[in-house]
Amino acid sequence: MSTNTASPMGLFERYLSLWVALCITAGVGLGVVLPSLFETIAGIEYARVNLVVALFIWVMIYPMMVNVDFASLKDVGKKPKGLCITLVVNWLIKPFTMAALGIFFFEYVFAGLVDPETAKEYVAGMILLGIAPCTAMVFVWSQLVRGDANYTLVQVSINDIIMVFAFAPIAAFLLGVTDIVVPWETLLLSVVLYVVIPLAAGYITRKMLDGSGNDARISHFTAKVKPFSIVGLLATVVLLFGFQAQTILDKPMVIALIAIPLLIQSYGIFVIAYGWAYLWRVPFKTAAPAALIGTSNFFELAVAVAISLFGLNSGAALATVVGVLVEVPVMLSLVAFANRTRQNFR
Repeated sequence: MSTNTASPMGLFERYLSLWVALCITAGVGLGVVLPSLFETIAGIEYARVNLVVALFIWVMIYPMMVNVDFASLKDVGKKPKGLCITLVVNWLIKPFTMAALGIFFFEYVFAGLVDPETAKEYVAGMILLGIAPCTAMVFVWSQLVRGDANYTLVQVSINDIIMVFAFAPIAAFLLGVTDIVVPWETLLLSVVLYVVIPLAAGYITRKMLDGSGNDARISHFTAKVKPFSIVGLLATVVLLFGFQAQTILDKPMVIALIAIPLLIQSYGIFVIAYGWAYLWRVPFKTAAPAALIGTSNFFELAVAVAISLFGLNSGAALATVVGVLVEVPVMLSLVAFANRTRQNFR
């Protein structure tokens, strides 16, 4: 991973918000014009997992998992403060603040604007976002602040290991708190499908490519498959908004309502992590990635689990997709803020 001053973002990453917005528009338009097509796609499922969406999500996640270097775990003790910050934020703070914000807004502030059952699904989708720490775009955010590349790899690797064991129990607990019945079998199946299998595939691929100890082979491979990841993301967005087309047209304000607590959560978590790092005198190259990793979400996993648990046309699925739209501009603004405040750190 390069740490030079040039932007590592390609055309798709640089304008990802625009591409997502265009795909949302296309999805809604196609959903209205070709509703029977989306009904047919929605019916292609097994054990409540839509196989078409699952295929696109696997295509999206796999290239990211190849970046995870478990060999970097041996360096875990070299920067314990930054690691402590992101782990505490990701697993002891972020899931619970997201649940609290979702309940506060959709059960109280927006209570008269959304029916109670749909409100619960929106809250569920936001909870799934809150308990899915990012494993992909964090590499881009770290590069944009010229952060410690090895630290980012360590953090991503440890987060993925924790996620395998902690995602399902925390999701079940928080969804249970919000009075939503969660089928454990479906939740565990989702973790296996969208975390364990892609992570194992990424690990095997990395071992095969890294047999000679030449990192250039890994970089070349990930560069070649990266476009597929973007295509998977955008195709998933088109499908999800196509499934939700009529709901969005009937209730256009719903996107804004969901975005409000997501925005508060993102900026609030960054303030906690970045402020903690500053007070703890963590060096900027560790502090900035630590805060950005704690703030961003593994929305691909959240989308997949929301679809598996609640269905393609659910409010939970819509809430996780809104997370895609919100995340990129928010994270870019936080990158800009971190770079402007770099001189305040040692």
